[in-house]
Amino acid sequence: MKHIMSLGIDISKNLFELCGLDKQGNKIYKKTVKRDDFVKTILKLRIDTAYMEACGSSNHWVRTLKKLEVDIKLISPQFVKPFVKTNKNDSNDAEAIAEAGSRGHMRFVSEKTLEQQDIQSLLRIRERLKNNRTRLINETRGLLGEYGIIIPLGANKMYKALPVIIDNANGKLTTIMQRTMNQLYCELKNIDLEMDYYENELSSLYEQHAVAQKISDIPGVGMLTALSVVALAGNGKHFSNARHFSAYLGLVPRQHSSGGREKILGISKRGNTFVRTLLIHGARAVITHVEKKTDSRSRWIKNLKERNGFNRAAVALANKNARIIWALLTKQEKFSHERYCNLLETNAIAKVA
Repeated sequence: MKHIMSLGIDISKNLFELCGLDKQGNKIYKKTVKRDDFVKTILKLRIDTAYMEACGSSNHWVRTLKKLEVDIKLISPQFVKPFVKTNKNDSNDAEAIAEAGSRGHMRFVSEKTLEQQDIQSLLRIRERLKNNRTRLINETRGLLGEYGIIIPLGANKMYKALPVIIDNANGKLTTIMQRTMNQLYCELKNIDLEMDYYENELSSLYEQHAVAQKISDIPGVGMLTALSVVALAGNGKHFSNARHFSAYLGLVPRQHSSGGREKILGISKRGNTFVRTLLIHGARAVITHVEKKTDSRSRWIKNLKERNGFNRAAVALANKNARIIWALLTKQEKFSHERYCNLLETNAIAKVA
């Protein structure tokens, strides 16, 4: 068996495509294996490094192979796509993964631990339930509107108004629709019960996680944001610096420059939309409550809002919070409000000087 320098693995539910390259980048191995034979096949090969796309179930296979002392790395699909030749199929995808992994400048994705996987699963289920609740409220509001019953905006107003409407619709609702609205109300309350369960699970994980608690000390970062960052970034060591982490979250400007002419656009919006959204919403909450505060941090935020507007200030604060989060993840330190304010004062003095 020839020595394989770079093995590309394209995974699916039942069939896995393998492609091996030698030191010169020539294809020397190609095979399609079934799921049950995958690990046995890998152990029979002489591999330098194996590569896999960061996709569904990839974290499981990386953890499995690393336990068997196989050197394997994950690559983001967006970095594999440029290496696909001609048509897209499993064989070409495996070859593209192997070729992308062999590049010295390639960026890799860290695999998730079981703890990170647990947190991410709970967060995604909770988010689905929240979206379902919003859809159900909007559907109920729209159906009632067809009968001339208008409920003011806001979920709380829907919860208060719907039982009253069901009991006494003033003849506007038919008997069928009264029963239907009762079913929708029960469905709404069941979603709330399910969300309470998952939020309690997340709260338990948060109380046991010292790093998440440390991150939540940052103003604008709560329990959900802290847990989602832990699930996404782990210890943060695979990011080279704070700006790398912020760029990974899509909180830095994107460029469209050419011929020496720089053109800076809006934020790139790359990476995890959920984490970026939580950071920006947290920043908006902070900006809303800084008007009556006089500390250096609040003054910096107020000046930023006056110069650039509310939304840009929120993104800038989210960017800064993301960088602080990276520092807390990678260093054995706690967030210090006084130190943070002193740093802002020092930067302000330096700019004036």
